[in-house]
Amino acid sequence: MFFSTIFDIFLVIFCLIKAASAGNFNQDVECFYGDARCQISPGGNLLTLSLDKVSGSGFKSKNEYHFGRFDIQMKLVPGNSAGTVTTFYLTSVGEYHNEIDMEFLGNSSGEPYTLHTNIYCQGTGNREQQFKLWFDPTSAFHTYSIVWNSQRIIFLVDNSPIRVYENNQGKGIPFPGDQPMRVYCSLWDAEEWATQGGRIKTDWTKAPFFASYRNFNADGCIWSSSSSSCNSPDSSYNSQAWRTQGLDSKSRNRLRWLQSRSLIYNYCKDYQRFPQGLPQECKF
Repeated sequence: MFFSTIFDIFLVIFCLIKAASAGNFNQDVECFYGDARCQISPGGNLLTLSLDKVSGSGFKSKNEYHFGRFDIQMKLVPGNSAGTVTTFYLTSVGEYHNEIDMEFLGNSSGEPYTLHTNIYCQGTGNREQQFKLWFDPTSAFHTYSIVWNSQRIIFLVDNSPIRVYENNQGKGIPFPGDQPMRVYCSLWDAEEWATQGGRIKTDWTKAPFFASYRNFNADGCIWSSSSSSCNSPDSSYNSQAWRTQGLDSKSRNRLRWLQSRSLIYNYCKDYQRFPQGLPQECKF
């Protein structure tokens, strides 16, 4: 009993230390544009982005990754956020880049936010799905996640899957698995298209606009010197759940339920956009 109690105490202390060290923005990311509009708290546990008429702002991970699970908690721009876009995404660089997008499109007061998702392979996107969030993302922090492994990409909101993109390269369908990517987050003005197709413009009398981030966690294969940390035979990453993460029956039911409730645009249903036939991946 004594040793069990001691073990429990050490376990609690370990978890507290781990929680305290997780998501330190000072260690994990760097601001890449917007100057003082990107602000990291002294302790590194909170990062705030702002947008005004002069500039938006953004930050990126210090590491590049080749597969992993990426989580962040966000509180979006409150009130009339029309024209603004708050983002969380992975991308490589170059003309033929790969990218995995979560973009939150601002709204007029009282209207739900739109979550815009997209996947780029070799510089080509056009794989959009959009969702109306089923909660107010401005009143509290919510967790947004991207799982990217060699089998699939999973988008999650508060740990519930909303979209899955399978790796069907064997059938000739592009999949973003050949390039390392960094994590990026930004707040910027996209009034030309972001809110009701650009019909509602940014109200600059409400500026500056603010979005907040916390609890960033990148659990992935770090890319360095053209090699992945997961290539080591004794790598601890080999046992991580995200390496083979898919959906069990409960998760598939949750996915179907959320899509039936919140999915408002699916490129795989847009026959007018693709008169010559839907993209090949839409058949699977």
